[in-house]
Amino acid sequence: MTDRLAPEQRSYCMSCIRGRDTRIELQVASLLHRRGLRFRKHVSGLPGRPDIVFSRARVAVFIDGDFWHGYHFPAWREKVSAFWQKKIADTRDRDKRNFRKLRRMGWAVIRLWQHQVKDQPGRCVARIVAAVGG
Repeated sequence: MTDRLAPEQRSYCMSCIRGRDTRIELQVASLLHRRGLRFRKHVSGLPGRPDIVFSRARVAVFIDGDFWHGYHFPAWREKVSAFWQKKIADTRDRDKRNFRKLRRMGWAVIRLWQHQVKDQPGRCVARIVAAVGG
């Protein structure tokens, strides 16, 4: 399937996609804050720069987009171009490496998917609260 946009247009569209403080990240952060939990965001000193970090409890939370991080990627891998296949596969590999590094450092890692936050935000927050112990 060919791209309908010119390379300059596609580049502009892609540059507008946020990498941090996305709508779903802000939604989860807001719900956690309402529960009285305090946390840090995008801690650069940790592998993968987790979206939400509870340092004292050693819990790192990643909130991943379904497309960008390849939710059920093997099922739809062939539907995207070779460029996206490589990019998403590399992202998945990096996510696995960061998960392992954090676990070896003694951190609990929670990974939430975009569709999970959209469909059941309360359940996602409950998972975090249970891990934090709050």
